[in-house]
Amino acid sequence: MKKNKADLILHPVRLKIILTVMRQQRATASQLNELLPDVPQATLYRHLNKLAEANLLAIVEQYQVRGVIEKVYALSEEGAHLTQADLEEATKDDHMRYFTTFVSSLMNDFSQYLEQPDIHLERDRVGYRQLALYLSDDELEEVMAPFREAVMKAMKNGPTEGRRRRNLSFVIIPEAETKSEGE
Repeated sequence: MKKNKADLILHPVRLKIILTVMRQQRATASQLNELLPDVPQATLYRHLNKLAEANLLAIVEQYQVRGVIEKVYALSEEGAHLTQADLEEATKDDHMRYFTTFVSSLMNDFSQYLEQPDIHLERDRVGYRQLALYLSDDELEEVMAPFREAVMKAMKNGPTEGRRRRNLSFVIIPEAETKSEGE
C-alpha cells in the first residue's frame, strides 16, 4: 500500500524527526540520534530514508567521516506541509488519527517545556486558551487574513541572539450542526 503524504508526515517517529530537523534547520543522522534518544538508531535510519525518498527531507550536503558518507538533512523546498489536496481522500478515521498525532505532539512539547528547571509561564509567554467566536465564513477570513500575513512574515525569521523558537499551534473547529426539531 502506497502511503499518502499525511501518513508519511504524521507518523509519530517521522513527525519527531521532521520537527527536530526544523528546529535545527539542518541535521545529520548522528545528530538526530543524539537529539532523539528515545528513537532506536535502526528505526531512525529507516524513517529518515522514507522521508528522503518522499522528498520531504532533502540531502543538502554529504561528506566522509571515517569511511562512511554522512548526510546532512534539511526540509525540502516543498517542506512537510499538508495541503487540502493532500487530505482530499482522508477518511474520518484518518482525520481523527492525524488530529490525535497533532495533539500528542503538542502534549510532548508542553511536557518538555515543563521539565525545564526554571519555568515561568507569564515570562515565557506560554498560553493556551479556547475562545468561542460567532463568525460567518467571511468574518473568519477577515480575522485570519492579517494574522496569516503576520505569521508568514515571522516564519522567515531565522534563529539569532535574542530570538527563542516558539511553537504556535492553531485549531479551528466549527460547532457541530444539530438537527432542527422538525427534521
